[in-house]
Amino acid sequence: MNRKFLVTAALPYSNGRLHVGHVAGAYLPADIFARYLRSNGDDVRFICGSDDNGVAIEISSRKENTTPAELSARYNARQSADFDGLGIRFDIFGGTHQPAFVETHNRISQDFFKTIHANGHFVKRTTDQLYDAQAAKFLPDRYVSGRCYHKLPNGLPCNNPTALGDQCEQCGNSIDALKLIDPVSTITGSRPETRTTTHWYLQLDKFQGMLADWFSLTSLDWRPIVTNFSLGSIKSGLPERAMTRDLTWGVPVPLDDPDAAGKVLYVWFDAPIGYVSFTAELCKQRDGDPEKYKDWWQNPDCKIVHFIGEDNIVFHALIWPAMLMGTQFSAEEMQKRGSIYTGPKGAGHFQLPYNVVANAFLNIRFPGKEEEKISKSRGTAVWIEDYLRSFDPDPLRYYLTINAPEAQRTSWSFDDFVERNNSELIATLGNFVNRWQKIVTDDFARKVPAATNPETLETDLLAKIHKLPVEVAADLEAARFKAGLGRIMEAFRECNRYIDTRAPWTSRKTDMARTATTIHTCIQAVRTLGVLLEPFLPFAAEKIRASLNVTQNAWTWPRATEPLPDGHSLGPIPEVLFKKLDPKDFALTGQQ
Repeated sequence: MNRKFLVTAALPYSNGRLHVGHVAGAYLPADIFARYLRSNGDDVRFICGSDDNGVAIEISSRKENTTPAELSARYNARQSADFDGLGIRFDIFGGTHQPAFVETHNRISQDFFKTIHANGHFVKRTTDQLYDAQAAKFLPDRYVSGRCYHKLPNGLPCNNPTALGDQCEQCGNSIDALKLIDPVSTITGSRPETRTTTHWYLQLDKFQGMLADWFSLTSLDWRPIVTNFSLGSIKSGLPERAMTRDLTWGVPVPLDDPDAAGKVLYVWFDAPIGYVSFTAELCKQRDGDPEKYKDWWQNPDCKIVHFIGEDNIVFHALIWPAMLMGTQFSAEEMQKRGSIYTGPKGAGHFQLPYNVVANAFLNIRFPGKEEEKISKSRGTAVWIEDYLRSFDPDPLRYYLTINAPEAQRTSWSFDDFVERNNSELIATLGNFVNRWQKIVTDDFARKVPAATNPETLETDLLAKIHKLPVEVAADLEAARFKAGLGRIMEAFRECNRYIDTRAPWTSRKTDMARTATTIHTCIQAVRTLGVLLEPFLPFAAEKIRASLNVTQNAWTWPRATEPLPDGHSLGPIPEVLFKKLDPKDFALTGQQ
């Protein structure tokens, strides 16, 4: 029976280009997972799109002397092209304020807000907020910058001098802009003053017990980077968070209240709802009915998996689940339950995530320099758009997976990227696929030869490889993508050791039966390994599939160990799978 999965990747802000840190953080692991599910025959929809609302877009449009609409449309298109170039295949790539999506997105976002409001989870407060007198504007979140006031786990002060008014990227903690040390307006650079304004606050503190229960029920196999941060935040106490902002660009607050005039929903309230609204648009396209999104979001049999970077943990593992709970349970119901959570109400109610998969940050190491954070503002990045002008996508997919920051931060190194491409992709993977091609062409007319009396060397190798679909699947199900790819690469190393031992280029001179058995074994090994490679390196895997002349229907996870019959006609000798690289190549791209 096919399983049902709804896979999402964090919505990138449509105010800039994508770099390798973005791809390593959320999009590549999500694509690997979705590709594996499709190959396995599961029913999956892979959802993403740009985050077009909020302060970040306003700030960037102001800097680029354009409108938020024009800016977000331009970057939405560029990001979509980058993803496509890397082979990241979403079922839909929307945009929270793009013309084809904004109406549905606003409606569903406002419905969320009104339901949570009706359930009694918001409190209206008039509070102090920073105000830029020069710009005549209240300063929400990222319009404020200052020194972080939090302490690190070791007890030392964070002291990040560029913390923003919603979150500190250095320590990952949420920020109260009024507590920032030496705050400045990012609009004018002036010191803001304090004035009063009215907003609607989500009472996250009331959800602490239910969130803790949910984690105990759900997150046993989640990555520690998510559970440690989230449970630590719950233990420390979750503050109320304003879910409205004094902005004009965004989703209007849907309340018949004079104080709501001129306000929009907080971008981190409406952004995760983009997963839902984009699903609705996809259902409209495929099923003819946008309401079919409920088959995915309100179906207890559908597993919802979010892929994010470490800076988004607080939103996806705490605030978003609280919002989903807030649509299910009224404040009165929660009080009667004693804030105990035993699971969602069932069909007809929004389901909570099955898993929230986060990667840590990917840093960067330029030649001759110390490791540093990737920064859009400083330009210290490898930009996807620039990379794809000169290089193939699979080596990047390989490096960002085998070097993935799954448990802790790792770094991009130009020298290491080139070394792994040349010594692992070319010398190990590509080398094995190509070593027997001339022999099968010249001696066996590109047909699978029969294996005559295979020995332990052959049977043991194929037995190990035939275990891989189950073993790699277990890795991918547990979001251990680096480990899964590592298993496949180790199998290629073993295949190279096997062909070195059998030396068919020598045996073909004296023992064609032995040579036929060797080539038969190599072909069957590549037939299985090629299928397992597809989620990781789809372009190389497709070349391997074509060279083996295997149909798409047979190129699936359940059929990966299905042998090619004796006499099966192979396709043409495969194109070169990977090109040799030199560190100097990057000087041509402006990447250093």
